[in-house]
Amino acid sequence: MNKKVLSLAALCALGAASLTACGSSTDDPKTDGPVTLKLVAADYGDSAANSSQTYWADVVKRFETANPTIKVDLQIVNWNDIDKQVKTMVQSGNVPDILQTGGYADKVADDLLYPVDDVLSVVSQANFIPSFAKAGEVEGTQYGIPFVSSARAFFYNKALLEKAGVSAPPRTWAEVRDVAEKVKAKVPGVTPYALPLGPEEAQGESMMWQLGNGGGFTGVEGKYAINSKANIDTYAWLKSNLVDRGLTYANPATTDRKTAFADFAAGKAAMLNGHPSLIAAAKEGKVDYAVAPIPGKDGPLASTLGVADWTMAFKKNGHKDEIKKFLDFTYSKENTLKFDELYNLMPVTKDTLAEMTSNGKHADLAPFFELLPNASFYPLGDTSWDAVSAEIKKSVGGAVAGDPAKVLGDLQKKAEAAAAESR
Repeated sequence: MNKKVLSLAALCALGAASLTACGSSTDDPKTDGPVTLKLVAADYGDSAANSSQTYWADVVKRFETANPTIKVDLQIVNWNDIDKQVKTMVQSGNVPDILQTGGYADKVADDLLYPVDDVLSVVSQANFIPSFAKAGEVEGTQYGIPFVSSARAFFYNKALLEKAGVSAPPRTWAEVRDVAEKVKAKVPGVTPYALPLGPEEAQGESMMWQLGNGGGFTGVEGKYAINSKANIDTYAWLKSNLVDRGLTYANPATTDRKTAFADFAAGKAAMLNGHPSLIAAAKEGKVDYAVAPIPGKDGPLASTLGVADWTMAFKKNGHKDEIKKFLDFTYSKENTLKFDELYNLMPVTKDTLAEMTSNGKHADLAPFFELLPNASFYPLGDTSWDAVSAEIKKSVGGAVAGDPAKVLGDLQKKAEAAAAESR
């Protein structure tokens, strides 16, 4: 099977669950006692006080009360360890029934997962924001179930722009350059545009700029197109209009996103692309900020970068009917809303998006809500993407220092080789 997913346009930020008991057949085994589902999930908390253990334990308790013949064995794993632990589980045969983590494509490649049609009701499936459901597809079949999401937007420091004589955010690349020039001239000591192309998340910043010129990491057929003319022109523009003019960091290739975010939260950067987590940091730093659509070459992006974490169902132990009951329960508005509000994350379902948009509690997220339905994604379902993304992180920053055509051409060759190896 060709292991490639149909990518949307090209998504963190973001991006856990454990092993199962009862049976080893891919057909649902018959049992006289309760079926036990093993759920392994990532911990989105940063302390014991807000661990995801509390959220999931409550979901499991209410589900078991409503479904006394199904038990759920819960395991919460921190983000640093979850992929390694799940890999060990799979290799040892102790496969989870349900996993919630950052990616699904490698499990599809190994033929481990149920299609979503087998483990979610039609009603639940219809409730997903279409762009996120589409991002979970491999060759037209959905295996990845979106769990939470994030989108990117343009942040700007209103006070710094006002000092530079600018009253409105830029909407085009040329306006970004012009505003950055004014900031440089009138507000010394500030980075006009924070351009992080270092190894932390160079693929994210890169894709947002590529989208602004009609480019992306893949072309219309889903094949890698890293060295397309549109992409080469994008990096050439960045080099000549921002980097060479001293309007960003001296070496974007060694500057990570966390540095750019910290600079903005400290009032030391005037403009950058960011995700919702930057809101809290900016408020804590008492930055007078605002959010707008990301500028593109000729106008604001109609489709911004989206990022999602995923749930998936393993078929080794069977129990697809019980898995379906649990997932339908989990994806009710009550549960998804609670999780999204607990961690200030973005929804993936229509009813929760409508609730968060209208309940008056999330005004800060309004620009992101507006962008979310039209989000574009990395080629998440391509089993070579992890390897290609790692190469992009390492070297794409060189495209704004040297020859963009050569840097992107080298990356294209590595991407094609990785894709061929994954088939």
